Amino acid sequence: MKYDDAIKKYDPVIGIEVHVELGTATKMFDAAPNTFGGGPNSNITPTSLGLPGSLPVVNAKGVEYAIRIGLALGCEIAESCRFARKNYFYPDVPKDFQTSQYDEPIAAEGSVEIELEDGTPFTIPIERAHMEEDAGKNTHVGGATGRIHGADHSLVDYNRAGVPLVEIVTHPITGTGERAAEVAAAYVRTLRDIFRAIGVSEAKMEQGNVRADVNVSLRESPDAPLGTRTETKNVNSFRSIERAVRFEIARQATVLEAGESVVQETRHFHEDTGETTSGRVKSDADDYRYFPEPDLVPIVPSRTWVAEIKESLPELPAQKRRRLTGEWGFSDLEMRDIVNAGLLEAIEDTVVAGAPAPAARKWWTGEVARLANQREIHPTALVTPAQVAALVALLADGKLNDRLAKEVLAGVADGEGEPAEVMSARGLEIVEDTGALEAAVDEAIAANPDVVEKIRGGKMQAIGALMGPIMKATRGQADAGKAKELILAKING
Repeated sequence: MKYDDAIKKYDPVIGIEVHVELGTATKMFDAAPNTFGGGPNSNITPTSLGLPGSLPVVNAKGVEYAIRIGLALGCEIAESCRFARKNYFYPDVPKDFQTSQYDEPIAAEGSVEIELEDGTPFTIPIERAHMEEDAGKNTHVGGATGRIHGADHSLVDYNRAGVPLVEIVTHPITGTGERAAEVAAAYVRTLRDIFRAIGVSEAKMEQGNVRADVNVSLRESPDAPLGTRTETKNVNSFRSIERAVRFEIARQATVLEAGESVVQETRHFHEDTGETTSGRVKSDADDYRYFPEPDLVPIVPSRTWVAEIKESLPELPAQKRRRLTGEWGFSDLEMRDIVNAGLLEAIEDTVVAGAPAPAARKWWTGEVARLANQREIHPTALVTPAQVAALVALLADGKLNDRLAKEVLAGVADGEGEPAEVMSARGLEIVEDTGALEAAVDEAIAANPDVVEKIRGGKMQAIGALMGPIMKATRGQADAGKAKELILAKING
């Protein structure tokens, strides 16, 4: 069944579990470095490997970061919480259990406001945010898909094992209708921005810093009980999240229309096809045999400490957007376009560097974006905010006009130097030699007597016919304002 048809027939309910790797110096329970990359099994200690006799010690910075996340999501921070052992066997979890939190999370019951691309707001209810550790990484060798099925053998890298994680779990998200997929992607994007803003993670999805497990179920109407859900694991891009939700809604609707039952299971998303495939039957909490971690004492964050962390939180992204919209005098639509283009930080930095906000917006969303699109890169990879601010300053000082500034920008993008250097090297500065400009004006007047008569007759728009020859004579480097003043002075003088 097609997605649009499925949405008309069934009411979708989604739930998102987002895992964020925290940017601490060391892992959650041992002193192994918490760094991306490195040779296989190089960032490990006996605790990372779960060797006999090794004991965990809680990373205080990891706890602080978890509290920061909870507060940013409007959650209540527990006065006391504890870790638990989640028992299951995976070859990339060397202890045969994951140290996590179960019935006593560090943060619970919050919400986050998201905004869809057209400005529609939506509130996402947060059930909990809890601390845990990441697993290692399996590499399946041989076979065509890179998955374990069909592989000749598997390699295990424990560098990631023990990296601190916070998992944020939503309550069932209802009322999304046909925008379910868009809501899911916008929610994860909002969390990604929050993580970066509060300084707990680089939140690079391409490095696996942020991963989402996407739960989807269907029911016949908003009043009906929740349907059986599936959980598509470890989706790590916004586009893939949206595609996974759309595919699962269409797939589940097809199953239900055939009179069959949806199986509660984990599923894998395939980037190449946009489809999900069955993983394993989804376990319930009882299957994990949770019990309190005997090697770790409870976490009891003092109310004073929590208050200090809350006081230190920076302005959150949504608040910043609202403030800047007012300060810069932009419309809501203009600000949404900036945010959707990923240019808010670049424009803000350009303004800080001295450029007026309208000029910064004009250049980033205009010529910079055009050049970047031609090269298939993001605008911020082409030039820096300081360079755009310097370009705007040359315009404001009358040393460049828009046409010349575009040539300078192209030179900066090609690595020829800073804007002033490119302007000088290419000889693009506006002609300030009054004699040269006057000569170009005299020549244009002499060659166009009919235009001169029209100007004398009051048809001021005819001045434009003289500006072309003047610009040609000065290679486009004439100051248009000065040229018009000279034309009028000579004609009327």
